[in-house]
Amino acid sequence: MAAHNTIEQSFIRQFEREVHEAYQRHGAKLRGTVRNKTGVRGESTTFQRVGKGTATTKARQGVIPPMNLDHSPIECFLKDFYAGDWVDKLDELKTNIDERTVIANAGAYALGRKTDELIIEALASASTHVLPVANAGLTLAKALQGLEILGNNDVPDDDRFAVVGWRQWAELLQIDEFSDADYIGATDAMPWLQAGRAKRWLGTIWMPFPALPLDGVTRTCFWYHKTAAAHASGAEVQSDITWHGDRASHWVNHMMSQGAVLIDEIGLVRIECKED
Repeated sequence: MAAHNTIEQSFIRQFEREVHEAYQRHGAKLRGTVRNKTGVRGESTTFQRVGKGTATTKARQGVIPPMNLDHSPIECFLKDFYAGDWVDKLDELKTNIDERTVIANAGAYALGRKTDELIIEALASASTHVLPVANAGLTLAKALQGLEILGNNDVPDDDRFAVVGWRQWAELLQIDEFSDADYIGATDAMPWLQAGRAKRWLGTIWMPFPALPLDGVTRTCFWYHKTAAAHASGAEVQSDITWHGDRASHWVNHMMSQGAVLIDEIGLVRIECKED
């Protein structure tokens, strides 16, 4: 067996690949629901918020009037995040795939939760279009009210997402229009068969998510268009393994540099629901 302070470079590269793949596969659940920018250099980047354009006519051989779109730059600041832990005799994991996978997944999941946390914080910074608690959970009436708000705001009906707590997901399952085959068609689309997986309803991808803001007995859920928020990455998930003789252990560190920001409140509805 190799000395404890010796780890083959091929193993390190394989371990880092496993961490990256675990992050992509199971780590961040919300990253794909917002705008994304990768390869950012520096401590911040800018996303553009573009206003509505208006089509016009022109005289024959006349000059086409410009739309004069409103371009508002929104700055997104990046932060560095780390998830590390001590592991004894890490070189033994080269012959134990299951244990190596457990460690790789643990780091990837921790960074994935941080990515989702950044996106939720960005969504939660919106102060407009709030559907109040009204001593109720997530009802059909609230869902239709949110749909009306998004429609009146001219929010595109593609790439809409709604993240709700598990209590709200259970409440949705009690709404016939959400779960009954008479309304939703093929049985393979029924949420009862999909357990906790995402489901399309009202032109929106609905998904349960456990880490939404909870203030007392009030859970805040979010219904938004993909362009309403953005996520930026300066450094994707990567790993570093170093030997510490005084501990007879390896320090396994996972790290990334990311940030998220709210782009346009018009494309977002906050749904407050009571939990007791």
